[in-house]
Amino acid sequence: MFQPKIPTMPQPSGLVTPPAVVPPTTITPGTPAPAPAAAPEPSRPVVQLTPGTAVALVGAGTAVVLVVGTVLVSLLLAVAVTSASVAVCAVVLRSLIASDIKRR
Repeated sequence: MFQPKIPTMPQPSGLVTPPAVVPPTTITPGTPAPAPAAAPEPSRPVVQLTPGTAVALVGAGTAVVLVVGTVLVSLLLAVAVTSASVAVCAVVLRSLIASDIKRR
C-alpha cells in the first residue's frame, strides 16, 4: 500500500528514430553580470495587528482571565465551606463529649 507504483514504459512500436545530434556552440566571454543584492530575510514573520484583531485578542484575554478567576474563586470558596463545616462538626462533637463526661 505504501510502496510507490512505478509506471512501466510500454515497448515502442513502429520505427524508432535516434535522437538528433546537436552541435556544440562556442561561448564568448562577456562582462560578468553584477550579483543581485539579496535583501535580508526577517528572522520571524511579521504579524499585522488590525483594529479587529486587537479587539479580538483583548476579548479573548478578558474571557480567559474571567474563567480562570472564576475557577480559582470557586475552589477557594469550596475550601472555605469545607473548613467551616469541619469546624462546626468539631465544636458539636466536643460539646457532645463534654456533656457525656459531665453526666457520668
